[in-house]
Amino acid sequence: MPLILPGNVGSATADAGYDVANSCRFDEPRSTNLTRTPASAGNRRTWTYSAWHKVNAYNNDKAGRFLVAQTDGSNVVDFAYGSSGEIYLGILEGGSWKEVVTNAFHKDVSAWYHVVVACDTTQSTESNRLKIYINGVQKTSFSTEVYVSQNYDTCVNNDVSHIIGSYTSNTIYYNGYMAEVCLIDGQALTPTSFGEFDSASPTIWKPIDVSELTFGTNGFYLDFEDSADLGADVSGNSNDFTENNIAATDQATDTPTNNFCTLNPLYNWYYNPPMSEGNCKIVADSTSWGGAKGTMAVSKGKWYWEIKLSGTIANHQHGVQEINLTESVISPHNLTGSTIFYNGDGGEIKTDGAATTNDYGTLDTGDIMGIALDMDAGSYGQFTIYDQNAAIASDINLSSSSDYVMPFLTIVSSTAEVNFGGCSAFTVSSSANDENGYGNFEFEPPSGYLALCTKNLATDG
Repeated sequence: MPLILPGNVGSATADAGYDVANSCRFDEPRSTNLTRTPASAGNRRTWTYSAWHKVNAYNNDKAGRFLVAQTDGSNVVDFAYGSSGEIYLGILEGGSWKEVVTNAFHKDVSAWYHVVVACDTTQSTESNRLKIYINGVQKTSFSTEVYVSQNYDTCVNNDVSHIIGSYTSNTIYYNGYMAEVCLIDGQALTPTSFGEFDSASPTIWKPIDVSELTFGTNGFYLDFEDSADLGADVSGNSNDFTENNIAATDQATDTPTNNFCTLNPLYNWYYNPPMSEGNCKIVADSTSWGGAKGTMAVSKGKWYWEIKLSGTIANHQHGVQEINLTESVISPHNLTGSTIFYNGDGGEIKTDGAATTNDYGTLDTGDIMGIALDMDAGSYGQFTIYDQNAAIASDINLSSSSDYVMPFLTIVSSTAEVNFGGCSAFTVSSSANDENGYGNFEFEPPSGYLALCTKNLATDG
């Protein structure tokens, strides 16, 4: 059976009922966000925010900015992920911060999480004024728990700036994907308005169709299905957001109902070379090998992904690595359990750290490498390496120590832009899908080879 890292809520079943078609990628290095200022105020005391998020990193204070609204320097609403994965809701009320911070941490960068905040400051009981739900469950354990005053008029639904993806100072940006982003003006709803537990797997929380909800005057629904207008509100209100540094290429098919593999910063070693573009781009410095594994592992089936090579072109090594391998911070590319294509010395295969004597040819700067992994071939699996859709190293046997393996790369003084099909780090011009209709690749996957995503894993893994 395939292995998916824990926490992939709402995406582990082949038939999830309602399907979310698209998400939007937010990229901190490009300072991406969505902004809108309502023309007039709505209900500032009672509202609900709901969204699905796949966060790529927790390396800044409150790095995952979901929604921020600010009237002035004394009145702010700040809803975010904390730097350790806690959920943070801060309301600056007349210059005094009222904060609710969960004890629970949500740090799985391979997972989609659903977050709901229901605000109703008219409630006489303090804890009923602000409610936080994660994956359909209300959070009641907090490290900080200070509530706003009764009948306080928050900044949300005021005629002031509303920001998705960054703080008002635009110094810290959200890193990851968002899907099904909703604001309900005038109602404090529960999560069952936005999702449900799967009947066959009752611990899995999944999205439902929200299009028939009553959104209220300043409410909105961002489904990200129009790549030319990713800030479009489809609630019927036309409360569109302005896209800042967000392009059509930031539309993704990595969603809560079909989760795609990305690079995993928790398997990102030696000096943690920086990742960006939805954890599909990695940049290594000029002094040390740095690399990463993918977020999904397989032991059977046929799988395909692509990498665009740049930088010091010989210093690229791409392939697979055993999931339980203990990484070496000195030589992560020379380990038992690794089978990789080395783009130097004529193009070699390194298995368990030992290079072949064969020269398969090398890729040039800007070339796209395709990896077709067949876990059902040979004794332990095989892969074929493609250069611009032409096979240059075919039916390469994996290490005898391999069981579950993950996509793996290690580079030095180079950049690797990876495309697992959910959202490419490089611009895809041909939009080729696998035979199940999933993924968005530069080249059509070989017959029978599929994108690494949960719908494919559920049916073919």
